Amino acid sequence: MRVRFTKMQGAGNDFVVFDATRQPFSLTPDQMRRLGDRRFGVGCDQILVIEPATTSDADFGYRIFNNTGDEVEHCGNGARCFVRYVVDAGLTDKRRVVVDTMNRRLNLQLQDDGRVTVDMGAPVFEHAALPFDASGLTPRLENGFEFWPVEGVDVGVVSMGNPHAVQRVADVDTAPVETLGPLIEANAHFPRKVNAGFMQILSRDRIALRVFERDAGETLACGTGACAAVVVGIRAGWLDAAVEVQTRGGLLRIEWAGGSNPVLMTGPATRVFDGEIDL
Repeated sequence: MRVRFTKMQGAGNDFVVFDATRQPFSLTPDQMRRLGDRRFGVGCDQILVIEPATTSDADFGYRIFNNTGDEVEHCGNGARCFVRYVVDAGLTDKRRVVVDTMNRRLNLQLQDDGRVTVDMGAPVFEHAALPFDASGLTPRLENGFEFWPVEGVDVGVVSMGNPHAVQRVADVDTAPVETLGPLIEANAHFPRKVNAGFMQILSRDRIALRVFERDAGETLACGTGACAAVVVGIRAGWLDAAVEVQTRGGLLRIEWAGGSNPVLMTGPATRVFDGEIDL
């Protein structure tokens, strides 16, 4: 089976993108695993699928699969690549598009400088939304925000359409991302696993961030992870409403006015190459 694809990246978070607006997406989990393999396939953090909208007030459907073949709820860096793709491929003449994911609606805006701003929706703190089971745990309060003891560290939990557990560290370069990340990811208090964020605060408007992503390991950037980290930092009283997030793959700008307001993420989206592969 030969399939056409486009390789894209946003701040080093890389994707294989499929246009399924004309025919249904039909790859099996095994084929997606082969596709995502960096030695035997194309290699990517996640696979993005562009589908026709299922409602009259949306422009497209947006599905996301990890390179393991598992479908997930959200990917912010992928959303930026999504709008870059549909504009460049001539699938729309709009610079602002509305897409539906598995569990939320996103508004995507292509800026004049080529960067993309994504309305990521409002953060959700209810434990059932992650889900997070706090049974047997006692939180520590920071500015009225709860931090929960998980694997020997205190984490703030939030859903950005997918689950995140964010901790503050003194130095992201020496943080135990590779060892502690998978322990937090698979901790039993997170029944569907969790993305583990390691945040270093450089100033009230700038942080450094590494994220061990659920089912993907550490990636060069995680858009929802950047949003989650800034939201946790704002709730804890550490950060202002607009923050530059330095990831290992590039710089993202995150803005949140608090409360039920949406989180806005702005960053790059780049087409790398087009190709075909036999699967």
